Amino acid sequence: MRVGASTRVEFTVTEDDTAAAVGSGSLPVLGTPRLLAWCEAASCAVVDESLPEGRTSVGTRVTLDHLAASPIGERVVVQATVAYVDPAPGPQGSARLLRFEVVALRHGDEKVLAHGEVTRVVVDAERFLTRLR
Repeated sequence: MRVGASTRVEFTVTEDDTAAAVGSGSLPVLGTPRLLAWCEAASCAVVDESLPEGRTSVGTRVTLDHLAASPIGERVVVQATVAYVDPAPGPQGSARLLRFEVVALRHGDEKVLAHGEVTRVVVDAERFLTRLR
């Protein structure tokens, strides 16, 4: 994992993604909780490519400024870029803490719909789940 690694993921706003559907308002536009989930999905897409077997990442912090509305049918591109990699490697040599800059863009004209930061921590999946019991 290196600073600058990036990926773009495209989504289309459906009725199930609206503020009305996800409980964050009453309008038929992209709901902030769904947009936040898309930002986390994009950050996962970047980190998952480099994790060794048995490792995964969990979200620990998100900041997001949702700047513009997106109607049903609009295509949204979410880009996640690694902004920080903890220099102290965790178990198995992988970075433990990762921060991503995220930006959501309207497909076509690249209008910024949202921007923010996602922080993820790399964990051993089995050990993480064992602690829940």
